[in-house]
This record gives sequence, C-alpha cells and structure tokens, in this order.
Amino acid sequence: MKTEISLSTIRRLPIYLHYLKSLDVSQPNISATQIAGALNLGEVQVRKDLASISCGGKPKVGYEVHKLINELESYLGANDENSAVIVGVGRLGQALLEYDGFAQFGLEIVAGFDVREELFGKNIGGKPIFDEKQISGYVKDNGIAMAIITVPASFAQSTADKLVSVGIKAIWNFSPTHIVVPDTVVVKNENLAASLAVLSKQLKEK
Repeated sequence: MKTEISLSTIRRLPIYLHYLKSLDVSQPNISATQIAGALNLGEVQVRKDLASISCGGKPKVGYEVHKLINELESYLGANDENSAVIVGVGRLGQALLEYDGFAQFGLEIVAGFDVREELFGKNIGGKPIFDEKQISGYVKDNGIAMAIITVPASFAQSTADKLVSVGIKAIWNFSPTHIVVPDTVVVKNENLAASLAVLSKQLKEK
C-alpha cells in the first residue's frame, strides 16, 4: 500500500467515507464505477484514490463496503481521539461548536474561548466557554494539541502566537488572513472569501 498520498486525494477521502456510510447496510459490495457515478467523479480518479489506502478492490466484485469504510476510517484517524479548542466564539465559532460531524474523524471540540464576558460560563453545543486568558492553563492541564481559530483577522496572528507558545501543535485557521507559525506546527487555512470568489468565477463561466 502506498504511503505518499496527495492532498487532493486526502480531501476526497472523507467524501467517499460519507457516501459509503449512507448506503443501505444490506449492500455488501460496491464498485469504483458506482462510487464515481454517485459522486460525479471520474472512475479512474476514484480507483486511484482508493488504491492509495486499500488493496481490497477485486475485478467484477468491487470493494467490500464494510472493509473499505474501516480502511478509510483508519487512514483518516476516525479511531484516534484528538481534542481541540476553539478561540473566537462568534457566529462561525458557535456553529463549529454545535456541529457534531467532526466525531467521525476522531476530533472532539472540548471548549471555546473568547474575550467577551457575557459568554463566560455558557455552554454552546454542550461545550463550556471560558475567558481567553485561561487558554494557557486549560491547554496544558488537558493535553490539548489542536486549536481552531475563528477570531477577526486583526487578532489571528497574535492568537496563533499565543497558542504556539502554550504547546499547540496544529491550528485550523478560519480567520480571513494568513498566519505564520514555526515549522514544528501544522496549520490549515480555510479562507471562506477565497472559496466564494472561486465559486463565483465558476458560476460566471457556466
């Protein structure tokens, strides 16, 4: 089995997993052709993606659905347990706190942090909200290695700097700006404005 997998393939793997889990439990096998048709993807691409994490595909039989789900979950870390905190409990932060779909990928958001006193002590999505000044102690006491940033752009870098200083090793950045972190820290930027621009451009071309 290959160990080097492209980022584009990794981005598609959760789509396959979600689709397979939606199938009727009585369906034991599925082909790459069926998956490609259902997801509007190229058959060759699907075969290549799945071959990177599974060697279970068989001619005329396809993949065992249950086995392929297990292989996808294993690769994506669904069986791992990773806890994360959110910094910035505005509308986006609250939406992420209330979203329960992260669990299938082994991620649990355990708490939120903000600077607004009216939020302190509240629970959103069953997660407690604390004063941002308490981040350091919380992260260290609970062994947190991942954080999600949803603060305004002007506060993103200082927030990232603080998180790195208290031991955070991975940051999922939803603030509309680029942040700089040491090479020892993993960062994934989600620029919603850029995504909207791409979508609008594609719409105009249709």
